[in-house]
Order: sequence, then structure tokens, then C-alpha cells
Amino acid sequence: MCDFVHLHVHTEYSLLDGASRIPELMARAKSLGMRAIALSDHGNLFAVPSFYQAAQEAEIKPIIGCEFYFSDHWEFVKDKTLYHFLL
Repeated sequence: MCDFVHLHVHTEYSLLDGASRIPELMARAKSLGMRAIALSDHGNLFAVPSFYQAAQEAEIKPIIGCEFYFSDHWEFVKDKTLYHFLL
């Protein structure tokens, strides 16, 4: 068994930089002996049902999260500063 757990993982559902497809992600995690893996897509939780079900089937503990943003401007400003928060 592997004691390492990825806590910052984006799937194909991530709005900005997702690439991992959930079935392949779970297969790879299982092949590495991982006991848990997290979901942290950008700005949405659309992947949760598929991610949770695939993790359960692979006998891997799903850790559900999301990468949200905080900005010091309430309106859209091209050069605004965005802060990422993993919740």
C-alpha cells in the first residue's frame, strides 16, 4: 500500500486545467496502491458523482474538495489578483 495521497487533482470537469479522466485516474491510483485520492477541480463540483462512484468501485477513499477563488475586486477587472483556496 502507498501512504502518499494526492490532494490537488483536477479532472476533465475542471474549468481551467483539467485533463485527467476519472476511470483512468482511479485505475492508475489503484495500480499504485493508493488508498485515497482527492478531487479539487476549479470552480465546480460537477465531477463528484462520477469521482465518488469510481473511487468506491476501486476501493479508494474519495476526498471531495474544490479549488475556489477569492478576489480583491467584486467586478470583472482584467488585471485583478485572484487567490486560490482549496476547500
